[in-house]
Amino acid sequence: MKRRERTVDEHGERRTGTAERGPGDDPMDSATQTFVTHRNLLFTVAYEMLGSAADAEDVLQETWLRWAGVDLDAVRDRRAFLVRMVTRQALTRLRTLRRRKESYVGPWLPEPLLTAPDVADDVELADSVSMAMLLVLETLAPTERAVFVLREVFDLEYAEIADAVGKSPAAVRQIAHRARAHVAARRPREVVSPARTRGVLAAFQRAVETGDLQRLLDVIAPDVVLLTDGGGVVRAALAPVVGADDVAEVLGRLDGVILEPAQVNGAPALIVRRGGAIDTVMAVRVDGGLITGLYAVRNPAKLSRVERETPVSR
Repeated sequence: MKRRERTVDEHGERRTGTAERGPGDDPMDSATQTFVTHRNLLFTVAYEMLGSAADAEDVLQETWLRWAGVDLDAVRDRRAFLVRMVTRQALTRLRTLRRRKESYVGPWLPEPLLTAPDVADDVELADSVSMAMLLVLETLAPTERAVFVLREVFDLEYAEIADAVGKSPAAVRQIAHRARAHVAARRPREVVSPARTRGVLAAFQRAVETGDLQRLLDVIAPDVVLLTDGGGVVRAALAPVVGADDVAEVLGRLDGVILEPAQVNGAPALIVRRGGAIDTVMAVRVDGGLITGLYAVRNPAKLSRVERETPVSR
């Protein structure tokens, strides 16, 4: 059985490949080669479950350490075995992270992931790693999130998911139905093209850079919501800022900064630099030609990866 897999790697690049099912079809003959073959899939599963590239990498490291000690002769389907391992590790970490988030200072946002332009061309992949979708997934219980990701994003069979989450296939079907309905009620209903989003974002950027309040109000929705994640480390609003006037007032304080277009989580976004260093990564949600959601990640711990992967601003 073959399945086309759409994934992003740890550098945000899109990877499309054909997964071979069954030991007879797997040309890899070592633990290392097999792990490398499926690494992008494992990273994407972990990232979509955790909303954190750093935690996803830790999960991959933990999975590798366990995989290195597995008797491969006893493994019938290496890919399925690895997915099961990474899912279980991610579930354990997700439950720990949920407890930490209960004491998180201010709104929590996913760690931004720089993605290549071709990720946006894959609508399903771009949607699954978008800030808006990852925030919707945050509202699911850990097992529901794992089931949703494995079923709806990667189209795994119920039996495979059951092995990964420790439930019966019948229970997984029920969980998948419940999670699907939950997400459908909360996910963005409009699929906006990257070109359209870039146009709206460019107008937004010009308005902020010029301090043109009217132009800014023309591109943000009356009920726009701004979420700022400072993690209690840097200055940020401790609650969502709601409404065009209040959001415009906050954005009006962005003086002395440079705004750079970027591709973040499968969609156009902005990198905000102050003094050459990254101050904020700002993703947006666009509906009906207007910005309805602004996601401003300012927590330095969540920006270090983006800082490493972007050229130093002169």
